Amino acid sequence: MIPPAVLGYLRSSALRPLWVAAHARLVRNGRVVRGRLTLTGLDPDERDALGHLLDRVVTASQTVDLTQLDQRLRATAAGTGLLDVVEAVIGPVADRRALASEAQEQRAGLRDHALAGLDAAGLSGQEWAQRWLDQLWRQGLPARMPADEVRQIVDRAVTTLGLTVGAQARTWSRGELAQAVTGSAHGLDEDTALTRLVLRGLALAVSGSPAVPSEAAERRALWDAAGVAGDTVATTVLTCGLRPEGVPWLHDRADRGEETHFTLREVRRLAPLRLSSRTVYVCENPRVLEAALDNGVPVPMVCTMGNPTTVTLALLDAITAGGPVTFAYHGDFDWPGLAIAARLMRRYPAEPWQFTAHHYREAVTEAARRGTPHHPLTGPPVDSPWDPSLAEQMLESGVAVHEEALIDVLLTDLRADR
Repeated sequence: MIPPAVLGYLRSSALRPLWVAAHARLVRNGRVVRGRLTLTGLDPDERDALGHLLDRVVTASQTVDLTQLDQRLRATAAGTGLLDVVEAVIGPVADRRALASEAQEQRAGLRDHALAGLDAAGLSGQEWAQRWLDQLWRQGLPARMPADEVRQIVDRAVTTLGLTVGAQARTWSRGELAQAVTGSAHGLDEDTALTRLVLRGLALAVSGSPAVPSEAAERRALWDAAGVAGDTVATTVLTCGLRPEGVPWLHDRADRGEETHFTLREVRRLAPLRLSSRTVYVCENPRVLEAALDNGVPVPMVCTMGNPTTVTLALLDAITAGGPVTFAYHGDFDWPGLAIAARLMRRYPAEPWQFTAHHYREAVTEAARRGTPHHPLTGPPVDSPWDPSLAEQMLESGVAVHEEALIDVLLTDLRADR
């Protein structure tokens, strides 16, 4: 312990520039005494005090060897080295290296926690979910925020993704979802950090793109594609041939070969829909459903019209809740088409309908035979878990085949199921 009288001398204002500079250098050095520092602009009192301490003449600009200063302090009445003196005069010297190592360990622990959250939400096996987490860490999220804030926001983002595109997916209003995740109906309002994180994940899950849409309308469409609605009447889902128990007007429309558009409000009012049919055909393009009606094949059909919206998902949920059913799905042979199929097959009891590698090869061969111009595949490739060879074949061929080009083949299946 430094004697009080000596400590009073060392704390003199004339020596303070030396101790402040030494403190900063020790922090950078990780509390290790080494190197030199240069003091400039010393006034006469500061030069006299430093000269007395170092036992030499000091000018207005003076270089100090810290190792020599440490040795001199130990030999004086202070009886201790530079580190102890600086901490006694200025305050604790942080170990920047130890703090960096601790922060690194904290970040690793946060990532492990986030991975466990993805697993609990049924998302750990999804390639896009790993890309989403990698993106957050690559952009420095754990370094920009305190660890407890990072833990909370990642927990909430993972929970939100799990409730929309994960194992616990269902349809929501934005306010309902926000209340369930954050305890506030405004927890997923625009321009919150949580909403930005969630939208990045939804963009990867729905479209394979890491970019969040810049336009408000596009962001609303992204929420809608994930089953989160802004209202219950603005959008509809296109269907035909549905004959649920206790809904005679739908039987009448199906018997007359007429299409039906449901709003989300109607779906919620009618759910669950108990169908006698055990297979419901799901297509991506409305031309397929239209052709079925035009040809007098009113089998139960639902059209997603691209990425399934909230009302589409709500209808499929209502049909599933009504009893055992299988959705036979067909879509475009392109990367977005495969992504839609994968989402639906993860969420529902569904199987491919004319949508395997074998059917793709036949479609490409038939297009070549007819002389139909090839449409190149664009965008990032995605997997086809129901038939891994389909994605491989598409990647090798590089050709997209859109659903409306296969209507004749699909109609043959539908006629056989009458």
